[in-house]
Parts: sequence; C-alpha cells; structure tokens
Amino acid sequence: MDPAAAGWAAGLFVLLVLLATVGAGLGWLRSFAGDVIAVVWVHCLLASVVWMRPPMRPLLALAAGLAVEVMQYVCQQAGWQVASPVLRIVLGSTPDLLDVVAYLIGFALACLLERRAADAPAG
Repeated sequence: MDPAAAGWAAGLFVLLVLLATVGAGLGWLRSFAGDVIAVVWVHCLLASVVWMRPPMRPLLALAAGLAVEVMQYVCQQAGWQVASPVLRIVLGSTPDLLDVVAYLIGFALACLLERRAADAPAG
C-alpha cells in the first residue's frame, strides 16, 4: 500500500464531496472540475492499493470515467433514470462531450503523477 497515494485519495475525496455540496452553485465549473478530479481520485485509489505497470492505473481511471459516461448515454437512450438523488449527483445523469474532455485532462494529470512517482527515489 502506498500511504502517500492513500492520503491524496482521501484529500481528493473530501474535495469532491465539497464540490458536490458546498460548490453546488458553481454550475459547469463544479461539474467540469469534479470530473477532472474524479479521474485523478480513482488513480490515487488504485495507486494506494495495487501496483501496476505505467500507464495502467491512469488508463483504468480514464476507463472508469468513460464507463460512467457510456452508462449515462445508455440510460438516456433507454429512458431510465437513477432513483437515488445521491447517485445522480455522484454518477451524473446527462452524457456530455465536455465530461469526456474533463476525463482526458484528469487522465493527463494522473499520467504526470504516475511519472513523478516513478522518478521519485525509492525509500
């Protein structure tokens, strides 16, 4: 387990919760920043518990974000709606190309974190 990655994951989780609650009035900025941070958060979660060859963790984090977007699209096309208001906030409900752009920015940041961790001296 990587304690630094676990610390970052915990901090980013708090930031995501604050964005979803206190920052609810920030509109698209909250949504966009939340999507960027969400990918980095998933990367940090993975880094805190599992070792993978670069760039697998950033790719898995990006895949998680894209999977959410695909789920939103399928639900929209099928006329389904997530009943839980909390899950609607966490997962979103409307597919958007800007979400994909945010996920790609988060992926780039996660790749930078991965490179920085690989360049750091061991111990």
